[in-house]
Amino acid sequence: MPGRVLDGRYRLVRHIADGGMASVWEAVDQRLDREVAVKILRRGLADDEAFASRFQREARSAARLNDPHVVAVFDQGVDDGDRFLVMELVPGRTLREVIHGEAPLTARAAIDLVVPLADALGVAHRAGIVHRDVKPENVIIREDGRVKVADFGLARAVTAQTVTATDGTILGTVSYLSPEQVERGIADARSDVYAAGLVLYELLTGEKAVEGESPIHVAYQHVHGAVGRPSDRVPSVPEALDEVVRWATSRDAADRPADGAALAERLRGIRRELPLDELDARPRAGDRAVTAPTVALSRDQVPGGRRAIATPVQPHRATGATGVTTAPRRPWRWLIPLLALVLLVGGGAAWWFGAGPGAPATVPAVVGVPVDEARSRLDAAHLDAVVEEAFDETVPRGTVIKAAPGEGASLHRTDDVTVYVSRGPERYPVPQVVGQPGAAAQQAVKDAHLSLGRLTEAYDEKVPAGSVVSASPSPGSPLKPLAAVDLVVSKGRQPLPVPALAGKTTDDARAALTAVGLTYAEAPQREYSTTVPDGAVIRQDPATGTRFKGDTVTVTVSKGPELVAVPSVTGSSKADARRVLEAAGFTVKVSSPLGEVFGLVSQQRPGGGGKAPKGSTVTIVVV
Repeated sequence: MPGRVLDGRYRLVRHIADGGMASVWEAVDQRLDREVAVKILRRGLADDEAFASRFQREARSAARLNDPHVVAVFDQGVDDGDRFLVMELVPGRTLREVIHGEAPLTARAAIDLVVPLADALGVAHRAGIVHRDVKPENVIIREDGRVKVADFGLARAVTAQTVTATDGTILGTVSYLSPEQVERGIADARSDVYAAGLVLYELLTGEKAVEGESPIHVAYQHVHGAVGRPSDRVPSVPEALDEVVRWATSRDAADRPADGAALAERLRGIRRELPLDELDARPRAGDRAVTAPTVALSRDQVPGGRRAIATPVQPHRATGATGVTTAPRRPWRWLIPLLALVLLVGGGAAWWFGAGPGAPATVPAVVGVPVDEARSRLDAAHLDAVVEEAFDETVPRGTVIKAAPGEGASLHRTDDVTVYVSRGPERYPVPQVVGQPGAAAQQAVKDAHLSLGRLTEAYDEKVPAGSVVSASPSPGSPLKPLAAVDLVVSKGRQPLPVPALAGKTTDDARAALTAVGLTYAEAPQREYSTTVPDGAVIRQDPATGTRFKGDTVTVTVSKGPELVAVPSVTGSSKADARRVLEAAGFTVKVSSPLGEVFGLVSQQRPGGGGKAPKGSTVTIVVV
């Protein structure tokens, strides 16, 4: 087996252990490169179709549990006829090994081990999962001291086989069955609490609370007996823990803690309340009973009898040098116990197949009733309800659509009846895709069991190009399967053409920019212009091209032409007059209607002493 690869992924490395139901291997997940534990079920279990279906369902449920005190379930599958379960690999030792090597424990040590066990059960109970097979072998103490609970994915799937098998492993399991599991084949969170109470008893005393020569004998004691006080075997056990064990192991489930969380809370309270000398008192060697009390049963105490009074047989008293008093040997002394055992097994078998889990049961009518009512009816019929949800356009949510097997079918007690419960009309909400990249949004629509409708593009000032601007119908709207969802994908910010503003008044320029979504701004200094009138735009930045909404366009505004003093040149020679006027920034025009006899300026327009726009023309008349 080492080197075998299961499902093309899990390579077996080392055999860890064998149990009544499976063998456990250390393996490597070659896909994720991590160490895991692989539990390979016995072929007899794996070949049972009903078991295989239940196993798959329970493994999926267990995989949803996420708690530091629960051994994680990663995967399950079948390889060449071998059904396997892939779990977290937890190096450490089981609580059974701790009990064998160290029990009885101090009150603090026992509480420290059972609180995380109860916490893990509480997490499962809140998720609607019942372990059904709580025992020291399923509690692992990691090398760093963390307590982990295993086999949530396997417990319910093998309940029937656990009860009916007869080897030593199964007997150990029967030791932790609750009365209702034995008597009616049903279990709930309080059944797990019962088993946890027995584990606490065992940690405090080093002995099982319920023992017997056969599974039927042990089962009988669960139903008709009562769990004793741990202090009867180890006197140093505090009274508060006696009370917790009594509470957790009450024969009537209604008298127990409601779930694992309630048990954990009470144990934490005791840990806070007990004085240190009681919490940490180490049981003395003499505290533990020399031999475990043996239960003697009369004929009317066998399964099906009317009375059940457990009478402890006291250990022999130590006397003399030998330390033990012995009775005379009699050849017939084994006859009575042998006869009692035959009656016990025979009566137990009759009870098992007549009123116990092996008895016949008929599926009641559950179609059309609320799921809680269906559970109650199946419970009354001693059958287990396995709820599967399904959509239905007409049956109200939470109401049973159908059952398999159907009404009137003959089964055995504790068998499963799959109850299909309506989830109401099949509707899927439009996913929240606004702002997501287009490809991711389209995949999200498909993953939501919807289909992609029209895909259009639009500019958007906030959503980046390529991402979704909007969906229609809007996100959150409930739709039928494969209904179309239209998406609008952003083209990014819309480019805006910059309008030409030169020569426009400031008011007109501002209005033109506002109309296209741009922002108007003026340069801090206005400039003179001989071509652009005062108050009009000389130039702009940017002059052309495109900008985005809100971007700024800066304009330079004209102050009109610059006015300068006109020099007086009358009486000056033509040459002097031209030089002076051009120096003042004017253009000179000469007029000589009578000819230039003297070459002197007789008059000028405009006249000297006034002001005229710089660069304008001054006309001089030369005679």
